[in-house]
Amino acid sequence: MAEAALKTVPLDRARALQWLQRYGVYAGVALLLVVNIVITPHFLSAENFRTQAVQVAPVIIVALGMALVIGTEGVDLSVGAVMALAASVTALYLGYGLVPALLVVALFAAGAGLANGALVALVGVQPIVATLALMVGGRGLALVLLPQLKDLRNPQLASLGSGDVLGIPYLILIAAVLALLVAFTVRRTTFGRQLLAIGDSRPAAQLAGLPVRRVLIVVYVVSALLAAVAGVLATARLQASDPTSLGNLMELSAITAVVVGGTPLTGGRVNIAGTVAGAVLIQLLTATLIKHDLPPSWTQIAQAVVIVAAVYAARGRGKR
Repeated sequence: MAEAALKTVPLDRARALQWLQRYGVYAGVALLLVVNIVITPHFLSAENFRTQAVQVAPVIIVALGMALVIGTEGVDLSVGAVMALAASVTALYLGYGLVPALLVVALFAAGAGLANGALVALVGVQPIVATLALMVGGRGLALVLLPQLKDLRNPQLASLGSGDVLGIPYLILIAAVLALLVAFTVRRTTFGRQLLAIGDSRPAAQLAGLPVRRVLIVVYVVSALLAAVAGVLATARLQASDPTSLGNLMELSAITAVVVGGTPLTGGRVNIAGTVAGAVLIQLLTATLIKHDLPPSWTQIAQAVVIVAAVYAARGRGKR
C-alpha cells in the first residue's frame, strides 16, 4: 500500500505540472479577471476593457514575431529598437503622406531583420549576440534620425491610432488579424513546418534538405516587420514620436509573453494562442498593480516572479 502511494505522488505531480504547462496561462488570466472584478472599482466597464485591449495590442504584435524566432531556438532582442526606429522614420516621412511613410518604415524594418537574419543564418553568430548589436545600434540610429520627442499632427495617423470599426479599435483588429495569420502560418503552411523542424534540430533539418538559411532570414525579417507595425501603432496612438522611450524593455515583455504562453526556449514548438494569453496576463498584472497605487518597481518584481514560474513549469517540456 505504502509503495503504491509513493508511486502515485510523483504521477499526480507530473499530471499537475503537465496541466500547468498547457493551461496555466489561461488559468492565470481567469484568476486575475476574478480578482479585479472583486477588488478593482469599475473594472467591468466597457471603457476599461477597451483601454486594456488597446494597451496590450502592441505587445501582442511584437510577441507574435518573438514567438516565431524562439520557435527556431533563437531570440530577438532588437524589437524595442526597431519600434523606436519605426517611430523616428514615421515622423521624418509623414509629410509625404501616411502610405509613403509606412513603406519607408517597412524598408527600414526589413533591412534590420535582414541584418539579424544574415548574421544568424549566414555568419553563424549566436542570435542573442546578433540581435543585441542591433538593439544598441538601432536605438542609436533612431535617436540620430530624431533626437527628441516630436508631436505629430496628421489626421490619417490619428485615425489609425484612435479609429474603430463597430466600436472595436483598429489596434485591436490589427493585432487579432496578425495573430490569426501567424497561427495559420505556423500550423498550416510548409514554411511553418520548416520553422518548427529547424527549431527542433537544425542539423537534422539541414540533412533533410530544408532551406534552413532562408527560413531563418525570413523569420527575423518578419519579427522586425511586426515590431515596426507595433511601433507605428504606438506612435499613432500617442500622436507623438519618442524614440528615447518607445519600445523600452519591449523585448523582455515579448519574451515573457511567449514563455508564459507555453513556447519553450528550446525551440521546435510555437503556441500562438498561449502567446496572446501571456501578453494579456502581463497587461492585467501591470494594470492591477497600477490601479491599486503600487509603484512601477512592483510591476517588474511581479513580472520576474511570473517568468520564474513559467520557466519552472516548462522544465522537462523540451522539444516536440
